[in-house]
Amino acid sequence: MIEVTDGISLDENELEFSFIRASGPGGQNVNKVSSAVQMRFDARRSPSLGNDVSTRLQKLAGSRLTLDGVIVITAARHRTQERNRADAIERLVGLIQKAAIEPVKRRPTRPTKASKQRRLEAKTQRGGVKALRGKPNLGD
Repeated sequence: MIEVTDGISLDENELEFSFIRASGPGGQNVNKVSSAVQMRFDARRSPSLGNDVSTRLQKLAGSRLTLDGVIVITAARHRTQERNRADAIERLVGLIQKAAIEPVKRRPTRPTKASKQRRLEAKTQRGGVKALRGKPNLGD
């Protein structure tokens, strides 16, 4: 079991790993060893996540989400499978922790009477400044 938050823990059977060859520098090692990890997690059908957490997680996943609701995380930062596997799990846990936080709903508020009055006074003053920029009135 992978502990994500106090109320959420993932079963390791929900994660599917496949090992692929990493790109980039590394000499012969890169061409011989499949050290990069591609981890798949079905966010839509996971029994560990609540419906609202799952929905937020799918929005957070962005381009890592497939049409079937599966999150695909590729980790190739390290030279060993074990460290890349741990890195992929760590990144998924971070995503789920972000998704577990419920957004605070906005409560609409109204401006106070004093703030309305200050706004109107500032507008009147600004209008007076702009009126002084006009052509002089020869009649006065």
